[in-house]
Amino acid sequence: RDLHSFPTRRSSDLRDCGTDSVPGIRSGELYDRRNSEREWGLGAVRIGRKRIWAWLAGVMMAMAPGARGQHAEYMDPDESAAKAKQILQQLISAMGGQRYLQLKTSECEGRYAQFGHNGDTSGYVQAKVFWNYPDKFRIEYGKKGNIVDVYAGEQGWTLDRDGASEEPATSVTDFQESLSRNVNNLLRERINEKGMLLRYGGTAVAELKVVDWVEVTDTEDRTFRLAVEQATHLLVRSVVKTVDNETRERREDVTIYSNYQLKDGVQMPMQISRERDGRRLSQAFFSSCEANPQLPADFFTKAALEKRFAEVGGKKKKN
Repeated sequence: RDLHSFPTRRSSDLRDCGTDSVPGIRSGELYDRRNSEREWGLGAVRIGRKRIWAWLAGVMMAMAPGARGQHAEYMDPDESAAKAKQILQQLISAMGGQRYLQLKTSECEGRYAQFGHNGDTSGYVQAKVFWNYPDKFRIEYGKKGNIVDVYAGEQGWTLDRDGASEEPATSVTDFQESLSRNVNNLLRERINEKGMLLRYGGTAVAELKVVDWVEVTDTEDRTFRLAVEQATHLLVRSVVKTVDNETRERREDVTIYSNYQLKDGVQMPMQISRERDGRRLSQAFFSSCEANPQLPADFFTKAALEKRFAEVGGKKKKN
């Protein structure tokens, strides 16, 4: 769970917050990378043939032999690692350089939806997402913020209409594991860890953009594949492959980032889509984001949730 992911909530909980659709988007038109009309933009917005051919010509030129001068399959390991490191440095610089690396807190507000196993969603709910990096996270659902999840390192609490209580141990464990998969933590905290393996994955097209792929593997066999746009050096897509501790099966988490906006010197994606093993999980459209907001000292504590419960009201918790 990071700026790009959210705790899973029961649909009934989200309905208590009140759900809405995003203007101009019906539930059947939500992001699906397998939908060719959405991928090519041939739905609500038509792309003319000349524009498509111009785009294809640019892609072919960028990917033509000799266009980039280096090909991943012909590189020796040291050369590949150096190329990958160069692209990651460009990515960090594009994200804001030292301002990005030293980002302490963030706050984003917008509309968020979860998807069921059949791909359906009950609609969008208003949500606010807060971070105190690297391991404190809070998300508030609904206009009143009367449903809240808070995680702080090895602890977690939840607020609902019954009051504040501890998060289940499994949720806290999932949060801690998510910190190791967090791309922001990878770039800010972990990239220089001993044992990290870097590899350049070559040039390709992702989300209709020409990208360079970089692969990072840590000592626990987590593999991060990052698609960095050549034109802007911003992150377009991340693919994190891990092994499920219980089933020992491989799992693939995909996150897609778009509509970046500069906030206090830091680039923030205002639209984020997530899927796992080919199944859509969530989608967020942020209307506003703030870098380094001043948050109360106790904002990521159970006491803060108890204070919020006293403010918004609800059923009294039974003893």
